[in-house]
Amino acid sequence: QVQLVESGGGLVQPGGSLRLSCAASGIIFSMYDMGWYRQAPGNQRELVAAITSGGRTNYADSVKGRFTISRDNAKSTVYLQMNSLKPEDTAVYYCNAQLIVINYWGKGTLVTVSS
Repeated sequence: QVQLVESGGGLVQPGGSLRLSCAASGIIFSMYDMGWYRQAPGNQRELVAAITSGGRTNYADSVKGRFTISRDNAKSTVYLQMNSLKPEDTAVYYCNAQLIVINYWGKGTLVTVSS
């Protein structure tokens, strides 16, 4: 049974930081490309950051220079370090694992940026 469990969300003031974690089980984690997506109310789900099985990263333009994605294959965990948070970063953040046509999703963690 595949599980992706996100954690680390919460309420933070503008300019603050949060670190999201996604712990995977039931998959050979090192083989999967991993990504963080987010969905704000009324918006479509969008890619925030991704990291390939080989460690290559890419980011949405809106988060470049502020967010960093990383992975620890020994812990089967992917992280999203979010700095200089803005109110427009408020969303539910989802973890994704992809291997060719296979896709798994976590249930999401809410990030609220507000003063």
